[in-house]
Amino acid sequence: MSMTMAAADPAASPSYSAQALGPNLSLGAGADGTSKAGGTSYGNVIDGNASTYWSPSGTTGRISVKWGSAQTVSTIVIKEAAGAVGNIGNWQVVYNGNGSVLASGTGAGTITFAATSLTKINFVITSASATPRVAEFETYAGTPDGGGTEEPTTPDDPTTPDDPGTTPPPSSDALYAAPNGSASADGSIANPTTLASAISRINPGGTIYLRGGTYNLSTTIDIPPGKDGTSGNRTELFAYGTEKPVLNFSAQAENSANRGIALGGDWWHFKGFVVEHAGDNGILVGGSNNVIERVVTRHNADTGLQIARYTAGAPSSEWPANNLILSAESHDNVDSDGEDADGFAAKLTSGDGNVFRFCVAHNNIDDGWDLYTKSDTGPIGEVTIEDSLAYDNGTLSNGGQAGAGDRNGFKLGGEDIAVDHTVVRTIAFENGKHGFTYNSNPGSMTISNNLSIRNGERNFNFDAGSSVFRGNTSCDSGSNDRIVGNSDGSNQWDTGSNGSRCSAYSGSLSWSFNSSGTLVVTIGGNVVDL
Repeated sequence: MSMTMAAADPAASPSYSAQALGPNLSLGAGADGTSKAGGTSYGNVIDGNASTYWSPSGTTGRISVKWGSAQTVSTIVIKEAAGAVGNIGNWQVVYNGNGSVLASGTGAGTITFAATSLTKINFVITSASATPRVAEFETYAGTPDGGGTEEPTTPDDPTTPDDPGTTPPPSSDALYAAPNGSASADGSIANPTTLASAISRINPGGTIYLRGGTYNLSTTIDIPPGKDGTSGNRTELFAYGTEKPVLNFSAQAENSANRGIALGGDWWHFKGFVVEHAGDNGILVGGSNNVIERVVTRHNADTGLQIARYTAGAPSSEWPANNLILSAESHDNVDSDGEDADGFAAKLTSGDGNVFRFCVAHNNIDDGWDLYTKSDTGPIGEVTIEDSLAYDNGTLSNGGQAGAGDRNGFKLGGEDIAVDHTVVRTIAFENGKHGFTYNSNPGSMTISNNLSIRNGERNFNFDAGSSVFRGNTSCDSGSNDRIVGNSDGSNQWDTGSNGSRCSAYSGSLSWSFNSSGTLVVTIGGNVVDL
């Protein structure tokens, strides 16, 4: 990590090459912070106008620049407003994704660090001689010397807790929780609080960092409706750096009220932790516009992660919608009757626009995915499953089975209710019953470029409806595929023997997430590209 610092005159032109830096990425971005003094605005630091500025309500605080998609940044320029040059004392530049410190120093000016891919960057003022006035918070991919073209990194080596010089100050916009945290603690990295306390205190758009270790919990972590982030600034519940937090609910009895996390709020982002041994769902997603990323749900007494209404009896207008489940894994979920615990589900009372992307469900006692509907509640919203994998569902990792389990990879309906789901570029491998099944959904689903191999009964089982099938491949089906709908010659069905494509899919299955979270699947050592 390298840094250069200088007190900046906001009216002066920089002495380095603007061409070397590239464009100011802050223009057109978003901004937020911990607080703002009267007459100032977060947006003033990204407006390109040095005569407007942001000030915190005191002498310390955070100002952030954020984007809707990842940007590579290696230089920031902090310009103080006229009349306040030199007010900023100590500061830190913090990667918001995991709380690691990219740079620290004293005084405003130009700051460089290793090129980093991020969606939000924080400038944290930890001391000042008078109220700071930040006129501009500029961000650049390049560096003053023309560098910054190296491969961007994501920080994975956050500073240790006992280094007080690199810790952002605690506030209700950045709180730390730990297995040994205290509800009365201030929530700093040195004095972490409990998860429940952090959730009750966090401001909309703030970040809760979970320190690594096992959190032994006996009651549901509840995020009720109204405890929301905002459309431009989700509230975050993130693992700290590369640490591995495990939320363990083994003290719960099996009961439909005993979920691990019940998320009723909107605009949240979960990332990087495990939820296990809950008495019902590991995570219930009952709010809308949430992102659940790189989370593992395992050994829960019902479906690992389920999208369904938070409040009993809520009308369909309040059902959870537009949630993204991203690069998540759900496995070995099992209930006592052996017929309810799936890997993932959006069923019964889920709204429109829910998406599963790069997800893996395996070794669950019932189905990998369950999109069940019933006449009592009517059709659910349309669900999209893409670039995902279901394998060995119906058999637990320890070999356990239950006769009542359905054992499908992807169960796409129920009770003759039509819903037009989409399943693309997805793999069903050696599930106990069907790979992909309509399960009495007579709708017009889009089933494209999927691969189904060695499932116990049928690889593809669609007995009704007008679904459109394109580019699908079936190999070694337990019985001949059944296809009713719009199917053309781009599909290779199993009608009693394998087609030519199957030669590429012999051997054992392996999978991993790459550094960006994309699911990579190999069969027989060959990468599957659908």
